Amino acid sequence: MGTFNILVVFRTLGSLLFVIGVFMAIAMGVSICYQESVVYYFLISVAITLGCALILLFLGRKACKEMGRRESFFIVALIWVVFSVFGSLPFHLSGYIPSFTNAYFEVISGFTTTGATILDDIELMPKGLLFWRSIIQWLGGIGIIVITLVFLPFFTGGGTHLYRAEVPGIAFEKLRPRVKETSQKLWKVYLILTIVLTLLLWAGPMDFFDSVCHALSTIATGGFSTKQSSISYWDSAYTEYIIIIFMLLGGTNFTLIYYMFHRDFKRIRKDDEFKWYIYAVIVATLMVFIGLIVSNQVDGTLEHTLRNSLFQVTSIITSCGFSTADYIAWGPFFWIIMLILMVSGACAGSTSGGMKIIRSGTLIKTTLNEFNRQIHPRAILPVRINNIVVPQHIITNVMIFALVYVLVIVISTLSLTAVGVGFEESIGAVVSAVGNTGPGLGESGATGSFSYLPNSAKWILCFDMIVGRLELFTLLIIFLPGFWKKY
Repeated sequence: MGTFNILVVFRTLGSLLFVIGVFMAIAMGVSICYQESVVYYFLISVAITLGCALILLFLGRKACKEMGRRESFFIVALIWVVFSVFGSLPFHLSGYIPSFTNAYFEVISGFTTTGATILDDIELMPKGLLFWRSIIQWLGGIGIIVITLVFLPFFTGGGTHLYRAEVPGIAFEKLRPRVKETSQKLWKVYLILTIVLTLLLWAGPMDFFDSVCHALSTIATGGFSTKQSSISYWDSAYTEYIIIIFMLLGGTNFTLIYYMFHRDFKRIRKDDEFKWYIYAVIVATLMVFIGLIVSNQVDGTLEHTLRNSLFQVTSIITSCGFSTADYIAWGPFFWIIMLILMVSGACAGSTSGGMKIIRSGTLIKTTLNEFNRQIHPRAILPVRINNIVVPQHIITNVMIFALVYVLVIVISTLSLTAVGVGFEESIGAVVSAVGNTGPGLGESGATGSFSYLPNSAKWILCFDMIVGRLELFTLLIIFLPGFWKKY
């Protein structure tokens, strides 16, 4: 395995930090356009960020181009921690989020596209900071590594290892060319969807600024809004249906969307995970809709109730976290459905969080095969997805992932209860954080915030958000003693 190459870590972090500094400067430009006093604090933040980037690039100037797997895992795990420090500077220095813990929580929630907020009055924020909240979600959705490979490929040697470390998981539909070409295609799909959604939202009751911010958050399935009451602020069926469609697209494997752009619909029709995803949305929506009718909680017309049901189900399964209704007020039956959707997540290769439908489907098929094997012990019962036999090592990986996922939730929930958070709030906040969903249960539900939590609980949830965004292994592996051993 060799010696750990710290110089390549410096160089890569420097190039990635440079990208963050550039986008922060764009957010500063928004503040300049609106003549806000926060421009001064943006300027300081940009100077600090770009200055540190140049220092790191200088320190790593003699690094070799090749990068090992250890360096890749370490860099990808580190960027979410370090970049959230720099990303929190405009909020903290300007005094709009005076507590560093709260500022860090808000930014790490943005970068990981979780959408959990500590803000209790979002409208008080200057537009530059609101735009920065949205842009960090957009950056985190496609992945900082992917964006850097597109714009600064000459800085990040070892891009393949970085890409695989930041975009882990299993998927049966992948773009075949080199990592750089794959990154460019993903970037184009991401950018086109964002522009189209911005224009569609602008055609409704939203103004241009709100349209841009919500497009950035929706495509990233992040959920940060410019309004405290989220999407319900506009009370517009048009806006809600448009966002539902694009949340569904955000939860779809971007490779399938790429094929859709090229009119290759045959791949989409044959993709098992996409079909399971749509079925899950339909079944969960009907369960919520019928549950609301049975419990006499019809809100206005049946169409409005159905729309609320579809919106909340889509928002939770895609981990977007927008809201048009308070599902906490609906009752425990609906909480359980939402928790299941948080754990399940949408498709692999999307911007959504959770375990992903592909893993859930693999686990279910493996379990059914085991039942059948009890009846027919000599039968050969392979697990097939997209008519492809799933190798045993992938099935093992999925089973271990599911076990570790549950362990992280259990340990984190115990940790939150140990620092004084109630059980209901603890389980909701942890499942939401690990699934990068946003709203939880109780006070941290769809219409609440995480501001009431003690600082210790917020730091635990920060860790959970990173673990969830990197799908467990990329972050947890660096805590193993064997990771640091020299071979």
